Amino acid sequence: MPQLATSELRTGPRQPPEWRTAEGLVAYGDAVTTMEARAAAIRTGSAQELVWLVEHPPLYTAGTSADAIELLNPDLLPVHRTGRGGRYTYHGPGQRVAYVMLDLEARGRDLRSYVHDLEAWLIATLARLGVEAFRREGRVGIWVAKGASEAKIAAIGVRVRRWVSYHGVALNVAPDLGHYRGIVPCGIADHSVTSLADLGRPTTMAEADDALACTFPAIFG
Repeated sequence: MPQLATSELRTGPRQPPEWRTAEGLVAYGDAVTTMEARAAAIRTGSAQELVWLVEHPPLYTAGTSADAIELLNPDLLPVHRTGRGGRYTYHGPGQRVAYVMLDLEARGRDLRSYVHDLEAWLIATLARLGVEAFRREGRVGIWVAKGASEAKIAAIGVRVRRWVSYHGVALNVAPDLGHYRGIVPCGIADHSVTSLADLGRPTTMAEADDALACTFPAIFG
């Protein structure tokens, strides 16, 4: 992880993160451009931290650890190479993506703790929506019981540049789960993917957003 010179160190979050919700479906390339610009502004102190809630048109993203063999149907949806950690994942309507741009320099320079906090945030959000969720050692993302097995309901993929985070989390509210058949989601082939709707917990996007906003301060301050 890069180290900042003493003259560059940033101290203490200056104000609470801004929350923004995008209208309509946001093109993935436009989202990355926006995140990179905002992260750069946070680094220089010219913008506050941001949690940006979006939905994307149907697409796959390939993280830095993506293996081409896990793209099962390369012609099904557009595939975007991205600098976040992780492997292949799906984004599409009905999935709430939260892009989290935080100043980790001011928050303790602990990437492991940051990812743990993202997990805790999703678990708390799902609890507020009436679903018990959990981590699983050796499996990325957030999991729920489904019948006699377990299924993934939320994904996490982050990038940190000069101690400012971007990318973030994706919570399945009511996406088309059939689109996951085109990939091995996050490299995990022996477990399925689910959503709030699939679990019989119909939830509006506004309700999911409210739960995300209500649980965020207790974890991130």
